[in-house]
Amino acid sequence: MTDGRRDGDGHRDADRPVRRAFLPYGRQWLDEADKAAVLRVLDGDWITQGPAIAEFERRVADYVGAKYAVAFCNGTAALHGACFAAGIGPGDEVITTPITFLASSNCVLYMGGRPVFADIRPDTYNLDPDRAEAAVTPRTKAIIPVDFTGQPAEMDRFRAIADRHGLVLIEDAAHSLGASWDGRKVGTLADMTMFSFHPVKHITTGEGGMIVTDNETYYRRLLRFRNHGMTRDPADMAAWEGAWYYEMTDLGHNCRMTDIQAALGVSQMEKLDRFVSRRREIAAAYNEAFAGLPHLTLPAQHPKADSSWHLYVLRWDVGPDVTRRAVFDALRAENIGVNVHYIPIYRQPYYRALGYRADGCPEAERYYESAVSLPIFPRMTDDDVRDVIAAVRKVYRRFYGG
Repeated sequence: MTDGRRDGDGHRDADRPVRRAFLPYGRQWLDEADKAAVLRVLDGDWITQGPAIAEFERRVADYVGAKYAVAFCNGTAALHGACFAAGIGPGDEVITTPITFLASSNCVLYMGGRPVFADIRPDTYNLDPDRAEAAVTPRTKAIIPVDFTGQPAEMDRFRAIADRHGLVLIEDAAHSLGASWDGRKVGTLADMTMFSFHPVKHITTGEGGMIVTDNETYYRRLLRFRNHGMTRDPADMAAWEGAWYYEMTDLGHNCRMTDIQAALGVSQMEKLDRFVSRRREIAAAYNEAFAGLPHLTLPAQHPKADSSWHLYVLRWDVGPDVTRRAVFDALRAENIGVNVHYIPIYRQPYYRALGYRADGCPEAERYYESAVSLPIFPRMTDDDVRDVIAAVRKVYRRFYGG
């Protein structure tokens, strides 16, 4: 070791943290090519609403095999746009999972709709298709499955449910760029699919999001939504008075991506497959290291899924003597930046004020009480991975012995 994390004999001091420096659960990886791409935009004529955005959209659409892509300032805005394009409005219900980030259901509230939380599967932690279909009512307008941790939801089953009930299928793929389901890349499995480019995701544009779709009607609605509901396309206007003319046909928002972000995204796309491959290597190392520890539950993978491993979640056997809080604090004390993904959304004060309760989601509750996310990102070195493994084993011995 060259970073001083172990003592001179190569052995760890049991009274010292495994690491001297804190290791976060996720981190971007930017190189000189990324910086050069951004500088070219800064030196050019367009820093927003220029050609880099169209290039980035084309790169992502081509990668996943979609006809259209619309970039947004962030993933939340992209989901909001998808709900707008789907025609969700007051009185409409949208089924989704409680184990996800707030944006997956907030996007429904933004449109005046009502999120309906169905329980998760106990193995993959993704939205359970059977529970989701049981929640369908005459008011249901859409389903938003979330590819939690990078493992795609059971999109063939959700496609069949949506078709049976005449629902719009919106895939929240914030975690799963580069993943596939039954041999098909995520991005062509739903009516609309959202990707996120936050710094902890597979590629980053700083902040950013995108919707991909094969539906031209949705595509046009998304374009208008991100730009104030405005269009300059004569095909979408009641009149046309010249090249200067535009019309506002919808109440949209200003949630455009900049060329600065898009140029970074184009450069990052060149490294996406390498980034995903490294995430899979780290997950495999964790699986091998923890397979023999009976008080840990490793992430289960559906046989049709090829995860891109945004997160690696370990579940710990909890009880009166071992709580998730104690495990979390012990790992943080080792300078391992574990996290918890996520607090069930219906527990949030805002949602509780709307009348939401935990009733009906026992698997989500059990998951939340025992889940801890380990660091996993492509810039982790092999030594970083070994440190995480050592810390987990150290904390495991403290609580369970052996």
